[in-house]
Amino acid sequence: MKSTNRRMALRTLAGAGAATLAAPHIATAASHTTTWRMQTSWPGGAGLQIFKDWANSIVEKTGGELAIQPFGANDVVGDFQLADAVKNGVLEAINPFTIYYQGIIPAATFLTSYPMGLRNPHEFDVFYYGLGGIDIARELMAAQGLMFVGPVHHGPNIIHSKVPIRSIDDFAGRKMRLPGGMVAELFSQIGAETTVLPGSEIFPALERGTIDVADYVGPAVNYALGFSQVTDYIVMGPPGFMSVYQPVDIMDITVGMDAWNALSPQMQQFMEMETHVYSDMHHAAIQKADQEAWVKFEEDGTEVTRLSQDDVELLTEIAVPIWFDYANRDPNAARVFKMQLDYMQSGSLGYVDPALTQGLELKL
Repeated sequence: MKSTNRRMALRTLAGAGAATLAAPHIATAASHTTTWRMQTSWPGGAGLQIFKDWANSIVEKTGGELAIQPFGANDVVGDFQLADAVKNGVLEAINPFTIYYQGIIPAATFLTSYPMGLRNPHEFDVFYYGLGGIDIARELMAAQGLMFVGPVHHGPNIIHSKVPIRSIDDFAGRKMRLPGGMVAELFSQIGAETTVLPGSEIFPALERGTIDVADYVGPAVNYALGFSQVTDYIVMGPPGFMSVYQPVDIMDITVGMDAWNALSPQMQQFMEMETHVYSDMHHAAIQKADQEAWVKFEEDGTEVTRLSQDDVELLTEIAVPIWFDYANRDPNAARVFKMQLDYMQSGSLGYVDPALTQGLELKL
């Protein structure tokens, strides 16, 4: 009888399909519904739709105890005002690109991918959930009145250009949009004229010619935003290394501490689990959409150009001192970076030749 019931359960799960993967429902027939206003950094495309679908599913999964009202980029506040909006009570929660915190939390530079650093999603999972990164992230966010629920994987960022770029030398003199921080400094050192813009302002800047090169997220979202209409080239790393500067773009789910503490312990645990689920679904759905977008870019005449392995090695030599510079600007940044550097120099990865760090010191 037990085996029969198990087979029936397995058939039910298989029939549901991977798209319905979710943390366990915790329906409790709540007497009232708590609603969080949550804004994402996605301005459109597959990313925004995936976010809205997930947010709208929460009320059913919690039996009406918690609902999320989703907003796209700039619907309530600007991308760079998201953390302040939560602290001021304009929003209860946000789904930003984690790099955007670097203005208020210097260590946030290392809570997401950076040039030539950790290169695969599972490596950041090891950092967050295996090496203790999640504890430091929550500690730093708590000091801002925020609860860092967890990271959300997106995928590599890519570069769109009006002109062909076939080596790092070709960035010299180009007006280039970047998210700021370490990424902007790397490209400044190879001669690009960098500017910081939120994602929602990239298309008009390219259209007007204010910039001629821009990084943003992946193919699916960028195609939906019309980048093939205003650029002719996509620049990537060697095969298998899609992005040399942000190979694992990370978003997150962050909640105001008052809103978080108002939840029951069971609901808090549910949201932590649901963030894991959302990260997996979000990452897979974005990659699926990317496969379809590549065909569309090709049909529009976009040419893909690739940097060489020699370029990768040169960029690494340039990047390592920048890593140390940013890490030494803040004790917490140094704490986070040390964890990642040890991992990158371990037998598990071996990304960083010890010779490149000789003479460089971390101020822990």
